[in-house]
Amino acid sequence: MKSHDIASLEAVLKHQFTRPELLQQALTHSSQAREQEAQQPLESTRVGDNEQLEFLGDAVLSLVTTETLFERFPHFREGELSKLRAHLVSERHLIQVAKQLNLGAYLHLGRGEEKSGGRAKTALLVDALEAVIAAIYLDGGMGPARAFVLESIVQPELLRIASIGPGLPVTASKSALQETLQASGRAQPTYVLVKEHGPEHNKTFTVQARLRGVNGHSENEFVGQAEGSTKKNAEQDAARQVLEYLVSAGAAEQRKGRS
Repeated sequence: MKSHDIASLEAVLKHQFTRPELLQQALTHSSQAREQEAQQPLESTRVGDNEQLEFLGDAVLSLVTTETLFERFPHFREGELSKLRAHLVSERHLIQVAKQLNLGAYLHLGRGEEKSGGRAKTALLVDALEAVIAAIYLDGGMGPARAFVLESIVQPELLRIASIGPGLPVTASKSALQETLQASGRAQPTYVLVKEHGPEHNKTFTVQARLRGVNGHSENEFVGQAEGSTKKNAEQDAARQVLEYLVSAGAAEQRKGRS
């Protein structure tokens, strides 16, 4: 890999390596490593590949994900947490992240893997992603590794799931919204009970989640409004509407930036 390739990937990963050989190893498939060894028959030095790094990265990913879910969703039952973690660390989700990072373009593959389309193989890409996590961890410690996992793997998916509603337990919407606004430096929404009706034993509550404008503007940028059998349920549904607004607004900004 050329130095400018390393720099471009570091920019995507948002981590500049002090030991770039770790990133090189994370992107080296065993097929390439064995080919290099075969070309040096008189040397006994083993060429490093990403298999051991993948093993470490898997553990770091699991720890950061588990810790994050434990902290953000204290009212979830163990089964809910386990199900959500299983999704976040699943091959199905990680392959999407690997593709978004364009990791396939950076892989070092042997000739056989190259010819068989290795750059697009799910297993190779997911292993490389986990190896990259390990490389960041070994190079910079848990802080940078946690930041990468949260920003690239966990938080975007929590936001996506919360925005579509049923996939995530309802109690996650307020937490996901809080984390999203904190990450962007924005003020938290105001939850206002605007109406309640019905008999005491069967009340319906209407709540608004008011999102303040950016840069201290006093006017509301968006207001989500929902009804529920409890104020908490209504707040969660209103928060989900604000999340949906933020997702659509963010997508619109990305389209604008590409035009």
